[in-house]
Amino acid sequence: MTPSHHFKAVADSLVEDLADDVHNVLSVRELESQPQLKALRQRVEAKLAIARELAAEKGRVAADKAKQAASSANAYAHAEPWKLATGALAAGVVLGWLLGRQSDE
Repeated sequence: MTPSHHFKAVADSLVEDLADDVHNVLSVRELESQPQLKALRQRVEAKLAIARELAAEKGRVAADKAKQAASSANAYAHAEPWKLATGALAAGVVLGWLLGRQSDE
């Protein structure tokens, strides 16, 4: 599971849990007779529907951004393989030097 899919799943789960909790509280039969609570329930359910849509859209946007970043990185790696290899080699040398220096102390 990719990070964007995981994020979307967690966000969806949280929104659904919240919606269920609120729905359970507002659907208690004793509260149905109160017109103010009935109106409150309708407003909350409408806003929860909006929140569900926003969470879904946020997940789609995050997934699109992750795909774009991966595509850009892939294109760069294919266009400039030696720059990437040189950068990785330099990072490896610096890391090896730092680790070797720590073991000497």
